[in-house]
Amino acid sequence: MRIDVVFDTVCPWCYVGKRRLERALSSRPELKVALRWQPFLLNPDMPEGGIERRAYLERKFGGGHRVQQMFGAIIAAGQAEDIPFAFDKIDRAPDSVASHRLIRYAGRFGHDAAAVEAVFDAYFVKGRDIGALDVLVAIGESLGIESNGLCAYLKSDEDVATIHADNTRAHRLGVSGVPSYLFDGVFALAGAQETDIFLRLLDLARENEAALPVS
Repeated sequence: MRIDVVFDTVCPWCYVGKRRLERALSSRPELKVALRWQPFLLNPDMPEGGIERRAYLERKFGGGHRVQQMFGAIIAAGQAEDIPFAFDKIDRAPDSVASHRLIRYAGRFGHDAAAVEAVFDAYFVKGRDIGALDVLVAIGESLGIESNGLCAYLKSDEDVATIHADNTRAHRLGVSGVPSYLFDGVFALAGAQETDIFLRLLDLARENEAALPVS
């Protein structure tokens, strides 16, 4: 079974959704599942160096009470999934293209899922700037990826256009928000749904596979 996960590295609900999906998959150990991490850009016009986070929040959400309500709901959801969100540690809202490129590069070595987790943890728990080259290289090194090759890749333009093209393709497929999930290219699910919803989709996709004629 293939599950395409459409996500952005600066989306806290995508982190929550990742944990809930993983919990569902752990309840179906007999399933052979291939996860494919598909990039989505919530802020496609973000400057390469990012912007000061307070200014970003005020511009996008109006700041103040509305932001506090939003963060409160996310923090509560994170606690249930063992994610200690620390939004107060985040100083900059980064451009997420580079972090998506790190994940794609890590996928060459079979470390894409680990890279997704490491990027989320670096940003949402440790408050690190995941748009910064040194931070991304350090994340790669923690996964056992050779730093010189990764640094050269991130300094180049390789896969930049591909990330933007994937984002455009997701919009054309009707994805307007993340996280979104596509099970075997047939069953779609939007949002960081509860684990039991993921289980229903997993079972539905498995039933669909079983019903397919043997070629």
